[in-house]
Amino acid sequence: MNSITCFIEQKLKLKVNREKSAVDRPWKRKFLGFSFTFNKIPKVRIANESIKRLKAKIRELTSRSKPIPMEVRIEKLNQYLTGWCGYFALADTPSKFKEFDEWIRRRLRMIEWKQWKKPRTRVRKLKGLGVTDQKAYEWGNSRKKYWRIASSPILHKTLDNSYWSNRGLKSLYQRYEFLRQT
Repeated sequence: MNSITCFIEQKLKLKVNREKSAVDRPWKRKFLGFSFTFNKIPKVRIANESIKRLKAKIRELTSRSKPIPMEVRIEKLNQYLTGWCGYFALADTPSKFKEFDEWIRRRLRMIEWKQWKKPRTRVRKLKGLGVTDQKAYEWGNSRKKYWRIASSPILHKTLDNSYWSNRGLKSLYQRYEFLRQT
């Protein structure tokens, strides 16, 4: 560590931050929001701190208590996620991007369910989305909490990927795949 620090500071005339710098195994360190893992081949992954920051920002943008129209909310989400994905597309973790997509859609379903407020509105909206009368009454009058309803089969089927893409939400995983191919 000392010899490398001397070389960087004296020869290259760069400043080394001694608090952040260390000599350690790659999978125990993080660098610019990335970390590394090693199974049979080394892989770049997103650091846990970066994931926590992403989730905190998405929670802020998809807060149920903020009276923001869904179109504006989706536009802000798309702006943030485009930049985030552009930076972290280097990671070798497509499953994480799929997981984030599912989680974001669940948060949006939760908001949509809360915005429908009254049971009769929920029943009407569910019928409008093609749910049978019986299922619409059953789920529209449910007393389950918003987060639980957001993962219910009825909302998962009616407010699916195509519903959100029609509303303007861009898939994080599809962006990731596009950036990996280019």
